[in-house]
Amino acid sequence: MSMHVKLVAQTTGITDRNVKNTIELLEGGATVPFISRYRKEATGNLDEVQITAVKEQLQKLKDVDKRRETIVKAIDEQGKLTEELKDRLQNTYALSELEDIYLPYKQKRKTRATTAREKGLEGLAKILMKQQDSNPEARAIAFVKGVVSDVEEALQGARDIIAEWVNESTAARNTTRRLFARAAVIKAKVVKGKEEEGEKYKDYFKYEERLSRCPSHRMLAIKRGEQEGILRVGIAPPEEEALQQLERIFVKGNSAASAQVKQAVKEGYKRLLMPSIETEFSNGAKTKADEEAILVFARNLRQLLLASPLGQKRILAIDPGFRTGCKVVCLDEQGNLLHNETIYPHAPQKETGKAAAKISGLVGAYKVDAIAIGNGTAGRETEYFVKKIRFNHDVQVFVVNEAGASIYSASKIAREEFPNYDVTVRGAVSIGRRLADPLAELVKIDPKSIGVGQYQHDVDQNQLQASLTNVVESCVNAVGVDLNTASKHLLTYISGLGPQLAQNIVDYRKEHGAFTSRKQLKKVPRMGEKAFEQCSGFLRIRNGIQPLDNSAVHPESYHIVEQMAKDMRCTVTDLLNDEAMRKGIAPEKYVGESVGALTVKDILEELAKPGRDPRQKIKVFEFAKGIHTIDDLQEGMVLPGIVSNITNFGAFVDVGVKQDGLVHISNLANEFISNPADYVQLHQHVKVKVLEVDAARKRIQLSMKDVD
Repeated sequence: MSMHVKLVAQTTGITDRNVKNTIELLEGGATVPFISRYRKEATGNLDEVQITAVKEQLQKLKDVDKRRETIVKAIDEQGKLTEELKDRLQNTYALSELEDIYLPYKQKRKTRATTAREKGLEGLAKILMKQQDSNPEARAIAFVKGVVSDVEEALQGARDIIAEWVNESTAARNTTRRLFARAAVIKAKVVKGKEEEGEKYKDYFKYEERLSRCPSHRMLAIKRGEQEGILRVGIAPPEEEALQQLERIFVKGNSAASAQVKQAVKEGYKRLLMPSIETEFSNGAKTKADEEAILVFARNLRQLLLASPLGQKRILAIDPGFRTGCKVVCLDEQGNLLHNETIYPHAPQKETGKAAAKISGLVGAYKVDAIAIGNGTAGRETEYFVKKIRFNHDVQVFVVNEAGASIYSASKIAREEFPNYDVTVRGAVSIGRRLADPLAELVKIDPKSIGVGQYQHDVDQNQLQASLTNVVESCVNAVGVDLNTASKHLLTYISGLGPQLAQNIVDYRKEHGAFTSRKQLKKVPRMGEKAFEQCSGFLRIRNGIQPLDNSAVHPESYHIVEQMAKDMRCTVTDLLNDEAMRKGIAPEKYVGESVGALTVKDILEELAKPGRDPRQKIKVFEFAKGIHTIDDLQEGMVLPGIVSNITNFGAFVDVGVKQDGLVHISNLANEFISNPADYVQLHQHVKVKVLEVDAARKRIQLSMKDVD
């Protein structure tokens, strides 16, 4: 463990002490959100990103340990495990170095070198490697016997063995790796006859770039083209430079034997070493591209999940449509379905007056506060129709991104929630609930279906799923959930809970009614002390017995707040309601061996905003009037838009024409921007200028420069 601590500390730049404490907490079953929020003294106030980095690095080291055990066992079973070799294996934590050490002992399928050894040519190879013979052909005559028919066959066999030695040499592999890292070039060309089929990969039909400069999105596009059989891709440094460096290692002198070794080095590099390191770097480049793409996806998903909620309001939600009509649902403050029906305000039925009267009646009957309209087919037309209706009270109208709503409506979760309704009703309910609380609704949908990723189907799916799950857990715990209204699916992501405990909480709630205290959680079946410790601080109870149950103050710290109230000669409720009283508290008075200054600071901050949603308030947005389709756009127009997706190469903006436009990174600002995510956020309201419209290819080029 001490070596793990040291290596993780070196990799992450975190002190040994903080890494050690973090690892102990993780190994003890604590979750990342819990450690970040409630164990700041132990970790030195590490945030979730740093704690996750410690967790991931630790897992990588454990994977290396596991691989080392396998290698040691395999070599030992061959009877070749010397103490020196064992020490080399035990003292490396680089997986590539571990594999290099193992390479000579690895069980291989039959190679040219093994065939040469079977012919008895290893002795000749050793003679050549000494590079002292001026006439290697004469020395080779002694090996022309049995299955070896002539001198050239003997020399070729010896060179095959030397080539394998070159490939298995740690020095040669490391030298070649360094050259690849510094000078490797990735080249792509179209497979002959695939030009028409692979039109979308046209940019890569004749492509060449330094590997180190190839960005994530380009690498993933090239890899996809290669996988589809459209592109032929290669990665290599200049061959001449590679051979020069290897010859410095293996070629000694200018004898005729040296010439044989030089030839063997070239054969070994081209046939064995270069393809091996190329595969290593190709996989490494793909892994790096995956990580960057997953990071973009995770960052976008976080912004989407933490989008501004309308809150507990009565909502009328519309899932728009033309021929099949618009599905309308009315929801109460908790998102429960009160009413549903279908209206036909658009062609071909065009029952505009009847539909308007129906919407007006529903708004009045159900005391609707806001209307949510899906942004899919007929979305703009429905928004225009609704905004012309006059209501008896103020009603806000919002256009809601409905990406993934159809996935939810056909899911098992939706069937469990609404077993008696079809997919159209479920989809409309999802649109309405997204307006009220995006986080609570979007956690029900596979993040990959929400549409904010970049090449999400091309990256490592296990790594993607793990990253996105971490993001969802982080967001859910950052906001906290109402213990008495949260769905089973939302509860699943709370620290310390999982599907079974979440279901048990819902079942307990159904049987015993609403929770009135966090302590009641301990009565939930299978809720042990550890699970209670991990989850309780993230669960909220409104109007409960204990006012702190509606805050992020952990139950383990209630005694501190109670002591504060006692010292101030007031109640806990008084502290929550009276800012002047809170200002009279001396924080240092409550710092001790078991309670640190960071914990006391967090408690005081939470007392000032108990149960407050950390997300920003929602703002109404309006698209430009008269702009409904791509044909309505003209170059030079300046339009309002909403950022719908962010990638490494720019941001996509919805301007209300059912086809998002791209603001390339070079058009985001009048200054250099290395990362679009540093400049724009998902759902940000922006102004854009139309640069180019290609209706045939459904491409819109936009700019955020000089729009004011």
